[in-house]
Amino acid sequence: MPLELRPLHALNRLAFGPAPGDVETANRLGVERWIAQQLNPHGLPESPELEEQIGALETLRMTPVELFLQYGPPMGGRRGPNQKPNRDPEAQKQARQQARIVVEQAIRARLMRAVRSPRQLQEVMTAFWFNHFNVFAGKGLCYLWVGAYEEEAIRPHVMGRFRDLLGATAKHPAMLFYLDNWQNTAPDSPGARGKLEGINENYARELMELHTLGVNGGYSQADVIALAHILTGWGIVRRRPPLGGGGFRRRFGEQPGAVRTPDGFFFDPSRHDFSDKSLLGESIRGGGINEGERALDLLARHPATARHLSTQLAQYFVADNPPAPLIDRIARSYLANDGDLRVVLETLFASPEFWDSRSYAAKFKTPYEFAISAVRATGTPVRNVRPLMNTMAGLGMPLFGCQTPDGYKNTQEAWLNPDAMMLRLAFATALGAGRLPLNRPFSDFADEPAGEGAGGGMRRVAMVDRVENKPAPPDPVALAMTLGDRFSPRTQAAVESAPTGLRAPLLLGSPEFMMR
Repeated sequence: MPLELRPLHALNRLAFGPAPGDVETANRLGVERWIAQQLNPHGLPESPELEEQIGALETLRMTPVELFLQYGPPMGGRRGPNQKPNRDPEAQKQARQQARIVVEQAIRARLMRAVRSPRQLQEVMTAFWFNHFNVFAGKGLCYLWVGAYEEEAIRPHVMGRFRDLLGATAKHPAMLFYLDNWQNTAPDSPGARGKLEGINENYARELMELHTLGVNGGYSQADVIALAHILTGWGIVRRRPPLGGGGFRRRFGEQPGAVRTPDGFFFDPSRHDFSDKSLLGESIRGGGINEGERALDLLARHPATARHLSTQLAQYFVADNPPAPLIDRIARSYLANDGDLRVVLETLFASPEFWDSRSYAAKFKTPYEFAISAVRATGTPVRNVRPLMNTMAGLGMPLFGCQTPDGYKNTQEAWLNPDAMMLRLAFATALGAGRLPLNRPFSDFADEPAGEGAGGGMRRVAMVDRVENKPAPPDPVALAMTLGDRFSPRTQAAVESAPTGLRAPLLLGSPEFMMR
């Protein structure tokens, strides 16, 4: 790859595209130093304004238990260990309206960080690993916990060891609820009752198929069953301790081998299968929660896991069909460094395949990447993320809205179609003309449903234009420079022949901008 393309290539892969001044910064530092800074994000100071905005989102500072108590389903009378849900329709309606706050604050935090944080690789990897360990906010109580899941289980570990990331997701109430392991119970155990009365294989299967070994990772149905038995009793604290808490402690906290954490994870030995098991040819002695920890160790260090993760990373950062030698090299790095994700990324970014000219502008942007990169390129201040939310939803990629555990695809085949391109061009036109109210307070739009599609969002934007002063549209010359000023002759001719007000929209809607 020519040297002059390397800064822009790095910004389009390790970041959500360049913001004004980013190409110049990468050139001044040198690409290698810029990448080293991104791999060590805590050395990059966040802007005080962004930190203040994130700090104001109070639900991000709450544990899953606190979120359930404050925003969970309404209970009859005072909430206690034996209270039943309040079925009053008005109470249910008010609870749903209040609960929207939790998801909206999680979305605001993710999008504001993605647009404005200088720690761009950290934001890229947070989105990548959340997608890998996907949780759907629309399933039951998961709406309460997706933000805490990202803050507690994903974000702290994206530059650490994969084993730590795997363990954090396995124990988080969001994952336990989403893939039903909170119900997973040894059938003949003392704690088998009601919904907790039998083996549930959902999480065990996805843990191997998606999170670690991969679909061709060499495991069998017998391994799925064995892993499900190993993970019996891994669940959620289901009741609030009453004042005094003595009975609760006797029931939940003082059983031999019980484990309960402040964030809501609870290992219930009364629901666990204590027999010996065999997983992937390895003997797992019956021993309570330690069986699950041993299984996670085994899965995290397995060669099939190294290859599965390496394939996904290479597909995201290099090409839809990544070269086999690159996958092999990344997998060897993973195994040699005990799953150290920072070292794995260093290996990937130092590879000749990453810097091959054929990798330049070879990845089609997902709706998430397109919307964020467009806002970053214009340098538009963002206080209201709802236009971004609406656009992503309309393009089929609502944030925290993937229903299936395999997450959203990141290949061109999944996202390139005529209808989607029309919506992308509508967004590019509105943003490039300065018609998106991104700098208005988020609370001004509290009456809109969070899941509204892009079409509805565009209608709302048009209405705002009639009653508010329009922000200044981005300067097309400055925008072109921010994007590296590397457009095809056809795109340049179209931009130069267009009226001034359409030039920025044409750049943001160009074929070149759709690629990264």
